[in-house]
Amino acid sequence: WNTMIAAYSQHGDGAEALRLFEQMQQECLPPNKVTFVSALKACTQLTALKHGQRIHACIIKSGFELDIFVGSTLIDM
Repeated sequence: WNTMIAAYSQHGDGAEALRLFEQMQQECLPPNKVTFVSALKACTQLTALKHGQRIHACIIKSGFELDIFVGSTLIDM
């Protein structure tokens, strides 16, 4: 999952990256910090603030809000 989400995000297909992120969550697979960073980058590309806010809430629930990489990506968003 992480590889696909990151690849879509890095290659400019933020919509597909977010679709995969949502599908991952629907399948009850827990995201990690790499997943969150890639999904947030996709939100930044798409200027999708609502998606970013939902992902931020998931980050807090998952306990990754103090991670330096996740925090830096949140600032970029």
